[in-house]
Amino acid sequence: MGWSNRAFEGTRRKRSVNKDGSLRKNPRQLEEREHAAAVAWLHGESLRGSEVGGLYEPFFHPPNGGNRDAVAGAKLKAQGAKAGVSDFIFLCGRGGWLGLVVEFKAMPPNDARLSDSQRDWLTLSERHGYCAVLARGFFELRAVLQEYAGWPETVSTIDRREMQFGSVWRKGT
Repeated sequence: MGWSNRAFEGTRRKRSVNKDGSLRKNPRQLEEREHAAAVAWLHGESLRGSEVGGLYEPFFHPPNGGNRDAVAGAKLKAQGAKAGVSDFIFLCGRGGWLGLVVEFKAMPPNDARLSDSQRDWLTLSERHGYCAVLARGFFELRAVLQEYAGWPETVSTIDRREMQFGSVWRKGT
């Protein structure tokens, strides 16, 4: 006799069904696919040497989302993981901003609502000098990145201080 999942029956909400009888995709899966497509597009633009492609190198995605068990979640929290951190973070300043943070949601009608912690993170980012944007879907994200890439680079006019503490990381020093 094979394994049975009777203990879990009824604990999960049944997925909606399309008109043709097939199961509807989970909105989270749709967002993950659009997110991956956006990163692939940005990488392609980088390989082509386009203006927007210049945003690929100083970009990262903090791996905060996903389903984890309680132990893994507690370890990440102890290491500084925070709820609501935006999906796309660009460390290059443009248009007077220090950088760009983008919270990404799937394209409507498959988009999820912006959580309070995500809204708080966008507000905090803006308060600290980052351009903060909500992009719903690949096409809106692409337009945001093209606009941002076209803005003039932010140039710092203040003298930078050198840290007295910390380890040397630059080569040749």
